[in-house]
Amino acid sequence: MSRTATIRAAVTDPETVAAALRPDNTESMTTTVDRSDDGHAQVVTTIERDSTGGLRSTLDDYVVNCAVADETVQLANRHTTTTHE
Repeated sequence: MSRTATIRAAVTDPETVAAALRPDNTESMTTTVDRSDDGHAQVVTTIERDSTGGLRSTLDDYVVNCAVADETVQLANRHTTTTHE
């Protein structure tokens, strides 16, 4: 029996964060951007593993990667929107 987890992350720029996360996905992971009717978007990742321990390990790695990707996008946005006059 496999174990499955779905993570929904409200991040600064869902398309960019999802694109940053996808290269690290294993065959048991899918990452998409889900846009609601009100225009808000979230990164949605589903992970399926054979064991609870494997799922937990993958989730731990994913959460760190997602946080780093979102922080990087925020820093890049700050850098590109700052004017130096």
